[in-house]
Amino acid sequence: MRRQGFTGTLTLLGAEGVAPYDRPPLSKELLTRTEPAWLEAELGVDVVALADDVRLDDPAVGLLPAVEDGRLAHVVTTRSGARLEADAVVLAVGSAPVRPAGWEAARVLHSAADAAALRALVRPGLRLTVVGAGWIGAELAGVAAAAGAQVTVVEAGATPLERQFGPVVGAHVAPWYAAAGVRLVTGAAVVEVRPDGVLLADGTDVPADVVLAAIGARPATSWLDGAVPLDARGAVPVDATGAVEGVPGVWAVGDCATREHPHLGRVPGGHWSAALHDPEPTARAVLGLAPDADAPAHAPYVFSQQLGHDLALFGVPPQGAEVVLRGEPGTPGGWAAFYLDPGTAGTAADDGAARVRAVLLVDSARDVGAVRRAANRGALRVDLDVARDPGRRLRDALV
Repeated sequence: MRRQGFTGTLTLLGAEGVAPYDRPPLSKELLTRTEPAWLEAELGVDVVALADDVRLDDPAVGLLPAVEDGRLAHVVTTRSGARLEADAVVLAVGSAPVRPAGWEAARVLHSAADAAALRALVRPGLRLTVVGAGWIGAELAGVAAAAGAQVTVVEAGATPLERQFGPVVGAHVAPWYAAAGVRLVTGAAVVEVRPDGVLLADGTDVPADVVLAAIGARPATSWLDGAVPLDARGAVPVDATGAVEGVPGVWAVGDCATREHPHLGRVPGGHWSAALHDPEPTARAVLGLAPDADAPAHAPYVFSQQLGHDLALFGVPPQGAEVVLRGEPGTPGGWAAFYLDPGTAGTAADDGAARVRAVLLVDSARDVGAVRRAANRGALRVDLDVARDPGRRLRDALV
């Protein structure tokens, strides 16, 4: 907002009582970072200097949007009982970890406070059971096992990262666990969580000193209570600028939003790239400025370091999409997976290219730049014959 020329009053409400920080290192660097990666140092953004009223430990608990009855401003109620009037409201409230009822004995890893508490517990010989083989579960399992903990990961799906990558790629990821000294149990539903372990649906008891629930996160939007529309995921549907549909003067960014992308359609929040790039078009829209015609349509991007491997995902893999592999998973060297657009699978344009909805790069740092640039330019189209051949440059396959 300030960079776009706004000189009015900015109020910032936070929930954790600390300045903004980068969340990915919480799991990836749990034991090597003893304090959060503060954004003031990483991005040069000091919110205390930029905003007029900063309340880092007084989150919003209610929103009453302005209506056409003479009331000119939105009203935001905070946890302390303050009532704040605003001409514009931007929801950047993030997400909350899923912890089902009855799982109170399980820890979660979502905030800097969670990371600090878990860091104090991880030690050689610790019996750690992680429920969920998604991003956080895999990253933490690798870090803890490398520190000498006895780690078991319990996953309800047939493969790790099945929801994110699908079963084909998930099956190639599964061997990483044993190679990193982690016990992986798949196809196992947890029916009870205790301080000393978990009980599986088949009656198996998995003892533990610490249980971590890593079964996902949901938009932290329950407090909105009908003030704005929510989709089935609990996210706020917004257009390409972050504007909330049907509620003028309210925007949403980041994990709590489902944003319209020009090439991918509705894209759920939670991507690292969304936190970095989505605020600029939102700020321009709040100020009534025209969109930047030269700005790229940034593709969703997620990176992960897990179990001795580096992953970079561009785009959103569709459910049930056909997958084309480059390289041989399980052998030395990197590999990649291309998720074909379900609407065009089996067909190709005149130039032999197929439309791709997502690209996963595994241990292929050299290809990240080329894929990012191609994904940000528009709809990804790939010459699959070239892409399948690891002896040829991947960039030559990107049409």
